[in-house]
Amino acid sequence: MAITAQMVKELREKTGAGMMDCKKALTETDGDLEKAIDYLREKGIAKAAKKADRIAAEGSTYIASEGNTAVLIEVNCETDFVTKNEQFKTLLEDLAKHLLTQKPATVEEALQQKLNGDGDTVETYINEAVAKIGEKISLRRFEISTKTDNGAFGEYLHMGGRIGVLALLEGTTDESVAKDIAMHIAAVNPKYVSRDEVSEEVINHEREVLKQQALNEGKPENIVEKMVEGRLGKFFEEICLLEQGFVKDPDQKVKKYLADKGATVKSFVRFEVGEGLEKRSENFAEEVMSQVKK
Repeated sequence: MAITAQMVKELREKTGAGMMDCKKALTETDGDLEKAIDYLREKGIAKAAKKADRIAAEGSTYIASEGNTAVLIEVNCETDFVTKNEQFKTLLEDLAKHLLTQKPATVEEALQQKLNGDGDTVETYINEAVAKIGEKISLRRFEISTKTDNGAFGEYLHMGGRIGVLALLEGTTDESVAKDIAMHIAAVNPKYVSRDEVSEEVINHEREVLKQQALNEGKPENIVEKMVEGRLGKFFEEICLLEQGFVKDPDQKVKKYLADKGATVKSFVRFEVGEGLEKRSENFAEEVMSQVKK
């Protein structure tokens, strides 16, 4: 039986499942809507769809590397408890492996790919995990990095994956040096590698803010410009990796530490779980206690 767009639309409205999952369900059941609903329920996909509007701002970052390629991912769930679940840990490993081998450009592309190039889609695999674990789970973001033979990956997970950093160094193959840089990035959270990466727009905006601050402090206009340039140096120290005091030895800057090793930082990415996402407002402990007192 030919599966029409209208049939897929109707099934999606009834189950909340994804378009490809609905099309597959209808194909497998020869277009029978009720059987297709049962098919999705049996697969756990319809159940997963019901959780789609729930808040998932907890989760974990994870890093995997193979040869000259590495990937950092963030996968979200609803509670921190789930991150200790072995099924969730396996999910992280499987998704990272898929991203390493299939190299999608976006999360949307990744979700529609067959897991490791074979079988169900990544989206279906995640939905099946949702059904088993019982929480909303989502692949939020990832970054794939490629190094040369004269480079090294700095891989670091902090607080069991609460923060994940993947740094790419050139000029050294010493992974301990690269990891030191990744640990620094996790702790200090720079926004750029160097001053060269900071746009003129950002610099000019900061210069104007600093100028107004100095004037508001009653500083004479003839020395304000010099003060602004001095304070601008502090601004670069806050946001640029190479300008920062090295976390393991604050008396030397990161750029000096790297220069002594003959290394340079080509790029880095730092994910902190849930940053920018809406958080749960309820107090879980209070909720449990209120249930106990009833």
